[in-house]
Amino acid sequence: MNRMSFDPEDIRELAAILDETGLSEIEISEKDRRIRIARAAAPVSYVPAQPAAAAPAAAAPVAAVPVAAPALDASHPGAVTSPMVGVAYLSPDPESPNFVSVGQRVEAGQTLLLIEAMKTFNQIKAPRGGTVSQIIIGSGAPVEFGEVLLILD
Repeated sequence: MNRMSFDPEDIRELAAILDETGLSEIEISEKDRRIRIARAAAPVSYVPAQPAAAAPAAAAPVAAVPVAAPALDASHPGAVTSPMVGVAYLSPDPESPNFVSVGQRVEAGQTLLLIEAMKTFNQIKAPRGGTVSQIIIGSGAPVEFGEVLLILD
């Protein structure tokens, strides 16, 4: 077994970069070495409408994602995938309805959801027209690059 050694100071510097930039993870690679530092995302200003039920409500959609994820991959013809790492939101704010719902017809370029990354809310738009057949992620769920967010048929 080939064990790579890392300078603890390198790890501390990467952790400091996370703190300075507000990133939730950073990865560097050089030849056959790779270091990835990640931390839990800081709470964002977007909170569900029911503060008392916020933790259980947010936990349920996140727990449901791994169950659906193996059946769907980015190669599905209608898969809309995340272009970035961040936190997904299905509505513009807690009091507003979701941008889209299952069974809804959408046009190319229509906003489907938001992904908050580095304190910026990024609109995820429909790559083509179609009908929303599945919404895979829950509002407030962390998402990874390339993760399937929803399916358009």
